[in-house]
Amino acid sequence: MSRISFTTAAMPARKRIALVAHDHCKAFLLDWAERQRERLARHHLLATGTTGLLLGKRLEQPVESMISGPLGGDQQLGARIAERQVDILVFFWDPFEPQPHDPDVKALLRVAAVWNIPVACNESSADYLLGSALLEQAHEYRIPDYASYLASRQ
Repeated sequence: MSRISFTTAAMPARKRIALVAHDHCKAFLLDWAERQRERLARHHLLATGTTGLLLGKRLEQPVESMISGPLGGDQQLGARIAERQVDILVFFWDPFEPQPHDPDVKALLRVAAVWNIPVACNESSADYLLGSALLEQAHEYRIPDYASYLASRQ
């Protein structure tokens, strides 16, 4: 089995922030986003279907919406992460309710870990992320060296 090598990439100052919430957590995410409205307004927001519609109305700002999570929205965001089009994932998931699309949720969290993007799974960690000095500045971070990986396969 080949070992993945790494390289660095630059995360932009204006972040692309994906916002996701399970049904029982949507109200928490909406309330949190409203409290963080000013910070979020300086960044590009993406969300899964219903969450995106609700956030756009509550925040009165554009939110790029995927389809609903269980219908493939989680996978759409995962693809965006792998394409380096998402910089931060805020995912309020419900630890008390099994989800019919748990494999998709696990895949989304896995791809976020692979591509080394910050992930917040609750209000406290989301507050810490948005309160970080790195939020509003460009910085370098480690990512898989996909070009090297492809070259090793030839």
